[in-house]
Amino acid sequence: MSLRPLTLSALAAGAMALALAAAPASAQQPREKFTLALNWFAVGDHAAYWVALEKGYYAQKGLDVSIEASKGSGDSIAKVDTGRADVGLADAVPIISATSRGARVKIVGMVFDKTPMTFFSHADKPVPTPKDLEGKTIGAPAGDSQRLAFPAFARINKIDASKVTWVNIEPTAKYASIAEKRVDAIADYTTGQPFLEKAIGGDKVVRLAWADYGFDLYAMSIMASDKTMKDKPKQLKDFLEASYMGWRDVMANPDEALAIYKKRVPEIDVAIIKANMLLGFELMRTKNYADHGIGFVDDRKMCGSVDIVNTYMGLPKKVECKDVYAKDFFTKVAMPLPVK
Repeated sequence: MSLRPLTLSALAAGAMALALAAAPASAQQPREKFTLALNWFAVGDHAAYWVALEKGYYAQKGLDVSIEASKGSGDSIAKVDTGRADVGLADAVPIISATSRGARVKIVGMVFDKTPMTFFSHADKPVPTPKDLEGKTIGAPAGDSQRLAFPAFARINKIDASKVTWVNIEPTAKYASIAEKRVDAIADYTTGQPFLEKAIGGDKVVRLAWADYGFDLYAMSIMASDKTMKDKPKQLKDFLEASYMGWRDVMANPDEALAIYKKRVPEIDVAIIKANMLLGFELMRTKNYADHGIGFVDDRKMCGSVDIVNTYMGLPKKVECKDVYAKDFFTKVAMPLPVK
């Protein structure tokens, strides 16, 4: 029996088949679009998601992730609740409050295990204690998480909230508003201190940390809508795992992470972002994360946070702890840093 010579087209077809067989499934199939709404403009807290994107962690799981900024937790919650984003970053307190008002979102993983909520003021006109806030102006965007949580902080510390004036400012104008003394204080995370030090000088910054005054609640978290949880459970689980892999890599090699971040978001100031990022690590180097993985939700602390919000924030209806969070989508990713 004679063999016919292979034609060029047959050879090409065979090569294509071999290539497809060797390619990973994620390369053969179109990746699914998945949107993350950040809670803020570019800060060190966000490096992990750009690292996960750059290293292909999302792509390997079949996700085409887009990342967009927001103007505070209220803004990111609204985006997720209305379907403009699949997942988002937001503080736990405004999520609990939004749940009371009918928002269909839940916390699916944490970012910070300790609260970073803080008031910063200028040493020339310091606001060192909660009672000193009376008669003062505080700058923050309308959707800022601390602005939304302030009624609880005020009641715990017996502050007359009617004597505190909130001033609407854009997220990027916070530090300038203190430098120019347009407000007496700003609401920010402890991780924001390097930005303020650049604006007014390190020896001029006065910090009033909420955790020092009875308010060590859960703060920055990753949330998803009921629709995402119902319609995209695998994608959500994969997104969370890939994101915490990003956090793992940021902790293990901050300088590599900063190089990636600068490539993806050229406008960042690397020196400030690095200091900002390292302060964030201090909020994550906990026994909880060491034992259970980055982002693990502790039931007792979550329900304690819900209890405080129910007690002090005057919600339209009581929120049940089980309605605030879901642990079904969590996958353990080990924390590379020692507990501190």
